[in-house]
Amino acid sequence: MSDGLEDVIAAHTVLSEVDGRAGRLIIRGWPVEQLAGTTRYEDAARLLFEGFFDDLPPDLAGPLGAARAEVFAEVAALDTGLLDRTPIEAMRALLARLGDGDDLAAAMRLTAAPAVFTAAVVRAQAGEAPVAPDPDLGHASDILRMLRGRAATPAEVAALDTYLVTVSDHGLNASTFAARVVASTRAGLTSAVLAGISALKGPLHGGAPGPVIEMLDGIGRPENARAWLEAALDRGDRLMGFGHRVYRVRDPRADALKAAVRRLVGQGGAAQGRLAFAEAVEAAALAILKARKPDRSLDTNVEFYTALLLEALAFPPSAFTCVFAMGRVAGWIAHAREQLAGGRLIRPQSVYIGPQPREAA
Repeated sequence: MSDGLEDVIAAHTVLSEVDGRAGRLIIRGWPVEQLAGTTRYEDAARLLFEGFFDDLPPDLAGPLGAARAEVFAEVAALDTGLLDRTPIEAMRALLARLGDGDDLAAAMRLTAAPAVFTAAVVRAQAGEAPVAPDPDLGHASDILRMLRGRAATPAEVAALDTYLVTVSDHGLNASTFAARVVASTRAGLTSAVLAGISALKGPLHGGAPGPVIEMLDGIGRPENARAWLEAALDRGDRLMGFGHRVYRVRDPRADALKAAVRRLVGQGGAAQGRLAFAEAVEAAALAILKARKPDRSLDTNVEFYTALLLEALAFPPSAFTCVFAMGRVAGWIAHAREQLAGGRLIRPQSVYIGPQPREAA
């Protein structure tokens, strides 16, 4: 028995494979480094959806744009109660207003919703009016326009596309497993996605990239890195952006996102100094972890350069998990449909270790 279900096979999937020892992620037959930087998010979503919807069109850009326009109507439900919540909680509440369904139309609304609702929540919390979607734009382009109220540069769009594609699916992680469990009950795609979001928001899963920015800001300067990191480890703190539950070598997504940040810097979309500083912190952290914990493989994970990329695109750290959900939602939907195709209710067993019944006196 394994309390964390390590090495327990809970699904057979065609969607993605995570090889933690080799540091490899394959999405529908493509290494992630081949998809990242070359593929639009709507095309990655179609790749994941293929075979699970009979009416899947050759290009999802149009249907996804129309879905963004459709779900924007729910932004009217934003009120002070929701705006007092964290962005992920407010976004989840708006998404819960969408009806359950299992068809492609429902999938399109759910793929669009995290992007539309996150942009609206972030703007409303900053005292600005939400920006309505432009269904004629690509998904990443429209996300940045809805967030910032102005058109994004091609370099910025390419950077966001790279991120969304890179995180679109990643094996049977906690949020994907949660989505599959709910889908197995035939509750509907909205319920499955809500389960995924709820699992993702935890700090041991998708809730971690924001604290990377707090760490970088706390360090301040490259020369402070070693002392700050050593003190954090002395307190028993975890160094955010390092180590992974599955990978025993460097997370391949970290390199894909680092390359995206470097391209953004090269085209004037981010500060060169910020990247150089982050690289200095990364080098110091890896050296310290290797010296202190030589028996453990603690390398850079997806969170570290996620934080740098999303910061450069002007997403506030409080909304980083929402952006993670914008990418992962296609994976949740595909896994939910795959689970439905199998038709089996997920119902594991537990081992009771509580007290036994007492005999009557």
